[in-house]
Amino acid sequence: MTLAPMTSLAAMPSPSTAVWQLGPVPIRAYALCIIAGIVVACVVTEYRLRRRGVAPGAVLDIAVWAVPAGIIGARIYHVITSPEKYFGDGGEPLKAFAIWEGGLGIWGAVAGGAVGAWLAARQLGIPLTVVADALAPGLPLAQAVGRLGNWFNNELYGGRTSLPWGLEVHVMDPDNPGHALRDDAGNPVLQPGLYHPTFLYELIWNVGVAALVLALDRKLRLGRGRAFALYVMGYTVGRFWIELMRTDEANHILGVRLNVWTAALVFLGALAYFVRVRGPREYLVPVGEPTTPATATGDVSQVDLSAREAGAATVAPDGYRVVTEDQFRAYRETGALPPTEPTATDDVDRDGTEHAATDRADDAAERSDDADDGDRTADAGRVDADAGRVDGGGRPTDRDS
Repeated sequence: MTLAPMTSLAAMPSPSTAVWQLGPVPIRAYALCIIAGIVVACVVTEYRLRRRGVAPGAVLDIAVWAVPAGIIGARIYHVITSPEKYFGDGGEPLKAFAIWEGGLGIWGAVAGGAVGAWLAARQLGIPLTVVADALAPGLPLAQAVGRLGNWFNNELYGGRTSLPWGLEVHVMDPDNPGHALRDDAGNPVLQPGLYHPTFLYELIWNVGVAALVLALDRKLRLGRGRAFALYVMGYTVGRFWIELMRTDEANHILGVRLNVWTAALVFLGALAYFVRVRGPREYLVPVGEPTTPATATGDVSQVDLSAREAGAATVAPDGYRVVTEDQFRAYRETGALPPTEPTATDDVDRDGTEHAATDRADDAAERSDDADDGDRTADAGRVDADAGRVDGGGRPTDRDS
């Protein structure tokens, strides 16, 4: 076999190697790109969570649950939507567990990751909507980085093109996974012609989605999961048209790739959520005592700032409660927790609240009267004792303490 002729004066090359051996351990470019994407998402999410009042390091606790759950969900979605590769005639069921060979579905990753994030958020006492909104711009950036793994694998490209950025695609060696097939002269073999780099289109689109989410979130101050819904809408619009360009194997429904239908349905769901759900951006303060001491009002020379900052960096609250932006800013400035809002049952009937307050006042008055009676009885007993007439009737009666 020989190298295929070029069809354009300019072209985008592809790597001929996607796996390197470090002794007996294979280092896969695809895995490195996924890990790098996770790191990017964690950095962005950590920054945004802190700005909403969450203690430092919470994103690591969330990632411990969300990342494995996302990978499992991604693999399950891939296996379910491509069952012929693993089950039935010629299928290899055990290959369903071979994640290192590729095959992860973003829809399953988001669903599985959401379950993992929900479990972690419950343990930390953080509303899931706060986590989702904080993650919204980081997730498309992670996907953008992850798409570089498809470039190394020479996969997920589109149809033929003569555009200057047309992609050279290697013929990969089935007997040596992660490496291009070589001709007699030792040169990597190319597919004939150039192809649309759909992985690159999606990478660029995802970066644009992240920028869109950041811009609109800053302007509209989105809350209650609406920033995440905006990410989903932006991503699915791009995935819809990019999926139509892809030529890799996929199952079809009514002649259209399955992921095209999925993108359309997920977009409609995210749009419905974005339109129906309303509410300001959510900010959090700790439940109970604040994690940082309140600002001192006396001589600043008596304030141990180093101790206060050390405590803030190491102490995490047992939970959080949602407050308004103004309350959050006041808490950050003073260290004093805002008052707890009345519960729903307290607001049901104002008359009932007034009656309850009146009853509490009456009870307090009765206890005060009882205490006065006890005091008078004790005084009488002391007078009788002085007169030598103390008896059982002169002892003080039981009273409230």
